[in-house]
Amino acid sequence: MYITVADFIREWKWEASLTQKVLNGLTEESLKQKVYPEGRTLGRIAWHFTTNIPEYLAHFGLKANEVDSAEKVPDSAIEIAETFNQISSQAIKVIENEWTDQSLLEVQNAFGREETNAQILFGLIKHIVHHRGQVTILMRQAGLKPFGVYGPTKEDWSKTGIEKPPL
Repeated sequence: MYITVADFIREWKWEASLTQKVLNGLTEESLKQKVYPEGRTLGRIAWHFTTNIPEYLAHFGLKANEVDSAEKVPDSAIEIAETFNQISSQAIKVIENEWTDQSLLEVQNAFGREETNAQILFGLIKHIVHHRGQVTILMRQAGLKPFGVYGPTKEDWSKTGIEKPPL
């Protein structure tokens, strides 16, 4: 858990940079990929966790500017990636300006549970990581090579000396 705001910011920057690399690999065609016919598209999922960041922060009392037209998924993969970059940077400023290390110990109701602000921030990161995983699966289904977030992709195994696992 985070003891200081700087602890959170350090992890946020790392996770945001990984997410940015995933989003930078999207194409317009891939945004339409679905797991099943009635499911969300890859574009909807990426746009959801992007636009949810300021909504989430505002829900917990931080003054974050929400995204205009958040309900409409852009047709442009670049727009989604650029918006994520802007919002993730703004999130750092908002948290640094409005919460202190002591604020992280304060407790709020977080979706029916009592959580410290540190736990709430951890929840924000987990939310993005969860959806980032969905995006990488959908990228693979759309024929794209996803960025290797916590390790190499199958295409990069040989470059690292990792033996291909059995199927």
